[in-house]
Amino acid sequence: MTRGQRNIRWIEQHCRIPEGKLVGQPVKLLPFQKAIIRGIYDKPTRRAIISVGRKNAKTATSAFLLLLHLCGPEARANSQLYSAAQSRDQAAILFGLAAKVVRMTELQQYVTVRDTAKQLFCAELGTLYRALSAEATTAYGLSPVFIVHDELGQVRGPRSELYEALETAVGAQEAPLSVVISTQAPNDTDLLSILIDDAKKSNDPRTRLFLWTAEPDADPFAKGTIRQANPAFGKFQNATEVMAMAEDARRMPSREAEYRNLVLNQRVETQAPFISPSVWKQCGAEPINDFEGLEVYAGLDLSEVNDLTAFVMIARHGGVWHVQPTFWLPGEGLRERARADRVAYDQWADEGYLQTTPGRSIEYEYIAHFLRSVFDRHDVRKLAFDRWNMRHLKPWLEKVGFREEELERLEDFGQGFQSMSPALRDLESALLQQKVAHGNHPVLMMCARNAVVEMDAAGGRKLSKKRSRQRGRIDGMVALAMAVSVAGTHAEEPEPEYQALFL
Repeated sequence: MTRGQRNIRWIEQHCRIPEGKLVGQPVKLLPFQKAIIRGIYDKPTRRAIISVGRKNAKTATSAFLLLLHLCGPEARANSQLYSAAQSRDQAAILFGLAAKVVRMTELQQYVTVRDTAKQLFCAELGTLYRALSAEATTAYGLSPVFIVHDELGQVRGPRSELYEALETAVGAQEAPLSVVISTQAPNDTDLLSILIDDAKKSNDPRTRLFLWTAEPDADPFAKGTIRQANPAFGKFQNATEVMAMAEDARRMPSREAEYRNLVLNQRVETQAPFISPSVWKQCGAEPINDFEGLEVYAGLDLSEVNDLTAFVMIARHGGVWHVQPTFWLPGEGLRERARADRVAYDQWADEGYLQTTPGRSIEYEYIAHFLRSVFDRHDVRKLAFDRWNMRHLKPWLEKVGFREEELERLEDFGQGFQSMSPALRDLESALLQQKVAHGNHPVLMMCARNAVVEMDAAGGRKLSKKRSRQRGRIDGMVALAMAVSVAGTHAEEPEPEYQALFL
């Protein structure tokens, strides 16, 4: 019998299901749980990362592992065990499940439950478990041999003081073990995502990754897709409830991001998404290449001197707004910026999706010459721009030959709630009705994926550039929203099509 098999047998012999419809029954581990335990204990393991959809008994599994180290065959005399969570409520969940298992089994003869302190103590072995939260005082000074990082995906950004304090506190232990158990974090730059990506590269042979996630291009509402992220689907996970969640997300696009993150275990931002991935994908038809003879509307989002600048043209053809975006970044330092932002800027530049400008900054003279060529080739009726940087661009427009009549077609467009709220409503409506053809342009797609909204007290919305600095660039979506807004204000509506009725 291997070490992993021994631990599986101990859990099934000495633990009971702490809650749910099978509460009180002896534990019968599912194949995926046994695979996790064998994977951790049958090979030298310093860190195990377990990521799976919600309601797959993640926390119950970690409670069983905790008891293995508190009073089971993995226990070491006088050792310290901890679980870490981002809130007191989350920290109490793991403690509560482990305490329930103790109280409904013979383990209560050996383990003392200290509810107020959120501790479990085995006097015979001298082992002590304590639940910690990021809201509590610092964890420095501890010396754990076993740690459970519960729902680490809730950490935003690449650092967590509690995580670092515990992980650096194991130096005095001979063979410490950390277990990270969580649904995925929403962004690539969050701590859990960094740990998962590093584990995928096998940079540390002592790290074990157990990841169940749905394929990003699969039908998100199909049972087969749901099973990819939920190995307990139809067993102790209620399949009827999960399918009801899927139907809610299908019917209400605002619920899809949360559903993808929590149920499909995908990296999707759950807070105030502007447009769901599935809706964006439905508008991926190839746009027409030539806007000759069509009324053109555009949005220009001017960047800081070394940031992404976006120009988006749209023209209506066949009842659909066809989209032609152009993006610029400084050519110097492009590969370094790609690595820093974790975005394929250099590849997109090679493929022609991203234009580069000479030097380390985007010169307004360069943009002015580009706009001159656009106005020469197309019937540009309105170009919306962010007034903030336009004062620097306008002198260059005059130098490259923009006439007064052409300058009048440039429309000042505010970035606050008053201007952006109706613009987002118009763009959202067009996307939902599949009246946009964007051709899956990769840079614009990145901007769409990163776009989140802020809301004011009156329910007004705007795209949040402040939050985009953490998530990624959204400039293309800002430009697209401005273009759609001025088009809706100034474009002539097409004649309605009537169908004759014959009686």
